[in-house]
Amino acid sequence: MPTAWHSAGTAGQPLHGWNLRTSLGSRFGPGKISGMIDSSPNLSADLQAARPLQRRRFLSDAFCGFGTTALAAMLAQEEAVANPLAARPPHQQHAPAKSVIFLFMAGGPSQVETFDPKPLLNKLNGQRRPASFGDAKYQFVKSDAKLLGTKRRFAKYGESGIEVSDLFPHLSRRVDDLAVIRSCYCDKVVHSAAQYELFSGRTFPGFPSMGSWAVFGLGSESDSLPSYVVMADPKGALEAGQPMYANGFLPSVYQPTMLRAGETPVRNLSLPKGVTLSQRQQTVDLIRKLNGAGTTTLDDELTARINTYDLAFKMQTRAPAVFDISGETKDTLDLYGVGQEETDDYARRCLLARRLVENGVRFSVVVSGGGPGNMQWDAHGDIEENHLRMAKHVDQPIAALLTDLKRRGLLDSALVVWGGEFGRSPEAQSSLGRDHHNLGFSMWMAGGGIRGGTVVGATDEIGLRAVEKPLHFRDIHTTILHQLGLQQDELSFPHLGRNERLTLVHGKVIDEIV
Repeated sequence: MPTAWHSAGTAGQPLHGWNLRTSLGSRFGPGKISGMIDSSPNLSADLQAARPLQRRRFLSDAFCGFGTTALAAMLAQEEAVANPLAARPPHQQHAPAKSVIFLFMAGGPSQVETFDPKPLLNKLNGQRRPASFGDAKYQFVKSDAKLLGTKRRFAKYGESGIEVSDLFPHLSRRVDDLAVIRSCYCDKVVHSAAQYELFSGRTFPGFPSMGSWAVFGLGSESDSLPSYVVMADPKGALEAGQPMYANGFLPSVYQPTMLRAGETPVRNLSLPKGVTLSQRQQTVDLIRKLNGAGTTTLDDELTARINTYDLAFKMQTRAPAVFDISGETKDTLDLYGVGQEETDDYARRCLLARRLVENGVRFSVVVSGGGPGNMQWDAHGDIEENHLRMAKHVDQPIAALLTDLKRRGLLDSALVVWGGEFGRSPEAQSSLGRDHHNLGFSMWMAGGGIRGGTVVGATDEIGLRAVEKPLHFRDIHTTILHQLGLQQDELSFPHLGRNERLTLVHGKVIDEIV
């Protein structure tokens, strides 16, 4: 900066000795600069018309700009306090994903029956595992268990040539949209602990799920729909229960909304007979006034309850059309498998997930599997019977979801994640089944900026252990956050004297697929 800017002068006096011609001339030569200015009529006229820069005016203009920036930040902070679900910008610009749909295959789908072909496993069928593969701890498999080959057949699909089993004839057609991760692992081999770790990064309850963290970081794009929804399987609850989806120690406004299966995901969505919209608005206004009476500060639970009443009213007035899929074309309903016995339930929930994404819902979980073990992907007794049945429920709806998102231009900004809490053992349990297995299994991602048609990592030749680029759940979490534009360290919340985050141990982004 020219030294003339620093010369002393009285208030209101010009900053002496500085102009564009002399300043640039000192750097580039007066002759060259004069020629440049004189040869440019517009620039020369502008310079001749310019007045000497007043210091007071310069400082005023500069600090007005600073003040505007500060005011905008203060207003944004006040809005966040007034509405903790207000949409917020991500930590990093140009984040590819705005929303997440997690297709949760509860119970633990087998990697060697789905996305990780192992020819050697079939050759060793009925034999003891060779010692060269190392040891593995299971929950039920006996020490003398024999390896179990698979009856599934794998083939290469798409331009990428990724191998997918015949369990997924529909999904295999979308393989060029998928990034298959064949080297996942986690810390626990029991359902509840592994489910907690999958959702919250911890192996015990009480910590926020990744859905709650996503909404905490980004807020909601809709003021008339829940920001985070879970569509559970109607067959029953899972081992970890609702706490695995919960907000933990985050404020209660970040808890999920549990939707029902079937044709009425939300009860009492329409106004009662004889009640007008104006009357319902008066009721909500009265409840809000009563909740705020006699107190100047609202606790977390009361704030969440007030927000729930407000959201329920907005849903009654604006959301019925979102939850009513009868307006979809017959081609779309058929694409998902709505109305077909094997697929109707999961098809409805996948279709609803697409409609929710269209309307600004940030995070959706669509669960496959519930109730007793064999009603999940938990194939202890007969892997063939279990996985054939479970795959028939989800294959067509999941493929349709990807197709539908893509043709509507939504797949670019909607991140779809598929997986369970662990995989299945290469050894047989009860001769035909497979036990829980946490040392190596498969997941996949699609959309939301993910590089489709890719495969990352590998397990050993029998699918026992992740040996090439092992990726922990924390790496899955970090990649999901990264696609949403969130940094794992910046996304934190003070709890019991420390800033907690989704990843207990620092995770890494899976660079090969982003």
